[in-house]
Amino acid sequence: MLDYLERNYRILEQKMINLMNNSLEFGKSLIDSELDTGLLDIIIKPIIKTFYNYWSSNDAKVGTLEQISLTLGCGKRLVSNGLDSTITLEKLVDENFEKYLKSDQVGRQCHQTHRNFKQLRKIVRETFITQIKESVMLLKVEDDVESYDDLVRAAFKTKEEAYATLAKQLNFTDDCIKIIEKDTSILKIPTGKKILVKTLRKGFDETRNNLKQGLNNIY
Repeated sequence: MLDYLERNYRILEQKMINLMNNSLEFGKSLIDSELDTGLLDIIIKPIIKTFYNYWSSNDAKVGTLEQISLTLGCGKRLVSNGLDSTITLEKLVDENFEKYLKSDQVGRQCHQTHRNFKQLRKIVRETFITQIKESVMLLKVEDDVESYDDLVRAAFKTKEEAYATLAKQLNFTDDCIKIIEKDTSILKIPTGKKILVKTLRKGFDETRNNLKQGLNNIY
């Protein structure tokens, strides 16, 4: 196996895990803030908080770690096989998408019989494809790098190029949230849907801002 590929894989894996942990912790603070300022029944508040704490510590973390493994695994196969025409992006997506969807919160927390689920499923597939493409761009860097920042600078020559590429999956996330915002009945959770969707939106806005700020620091 190529040494640079193993190195880049480790750098990307750690970065993605750090982003996951930061996002989940930020979500907890948002939930606390929304519950403190809201007018919800005293019985409902602890139910919502307990649900989020359990979800973030178990379901969301397990699913996201599986998605990280699937995405980087597919990217690694594409880079390591080089010109091997039998290993294609389309083939890898077909082989792994159902596992990816099962790990995604759309697959875990939304009713698959809901009229809008097909739209969400399509967006999640496009997200998976985009994530694999992005991982390939970073995994294939052969330059002497030691950190994620180094990796990004080597893969993308300008901040604008990096943002245009890395923000693509955020656009898909935005589309998913918009669909859920329009009809929260697609969510499986029994109560507190508006609070959780509001948290999703604020969390998304924070993620987009963090990407911009992060790239400002890198370049």
